[in-house]
Amino acid sequence: MSATPPSPDPYADLKQAAAEHAVGFVQSGMVIGLGTGSTAIFATRLIAARLREGQLRDLVAIATSRATHDEAARLEIPLLADEMARDIDLTIDGADEVDPALNLIKGGGGALLREKLVAEASSREIIVVDYTKLSPRLGTNHSLPVEVIPFAWQSQARFLRSLGARPTKRRTAGGGEYRTDQGNLILDCDFGPIEEPAALGALLDHRAGIMEHGLFIGRASMVVVARPEGIEELTASRT
Repeated sequence: MSATPPSPDPYADLKQAAAEHAVGFVQSGMVIGLGTGSTAIFATRLIAARLREGQLRDLVAIATSRATHDEAARLEIPLLADEMARDIDLTIDGADEVDPALNLIKGGGGALLREKLVAEASSREIIVVDYTKLSPRLGTNHSLPVEVIPFAWQSQARFLRSLGARPTKRRTAGGGEYRTDQGNLILDCDFGPIEEPAALGALLDHRAGIMEHGLFIGRASMVVVARPEGIEELTASRT
């Protein structure tokens, strides 16, 4: 008996619409950050198409993960070296959860460290999501990914439990130990709704052995939300 094919993504059309809207902000000559995930990959493919068609020129990009880098290279998008010798004009990336203040949880795809490095180097960060990613409070619908070095990782798990989390070591689809592009582990931490995400982020920032966490506080310049009835732009000035 043949395996049942995977169900198509019911939100794929919305994700593509959000990405297409965001790509409208890309201009020739820019340095562009290419995000990771099922929504951001649409933006990478649209940018490649516009380069091929001559609508964009003299553009160079940097990817937030090896997977995105490989796809961008396949699509012949010019890429910066990993040293990132230039600042970034605009990054288009996705998110797992977005609160009313445009704070984010990211890292469902495992690229949170590189995503945050690219976000920090970007003059503007546009987040593309479908409406299901909106949440009244971070942690309501998505666990918080925390990237830790393999050495003494259970010490980090105990620390996270002391903060109220229920951490789970991320596994691959085949059941193996998940490793990030940097060779680290991810602990997916169920905090429930997070009362003070900035305060929690500060605690995690100061813990040795925690390389990064998926709380992106005040990083988004704009969130492009695709709904069945159309596109909505949310900006920080509206919070």
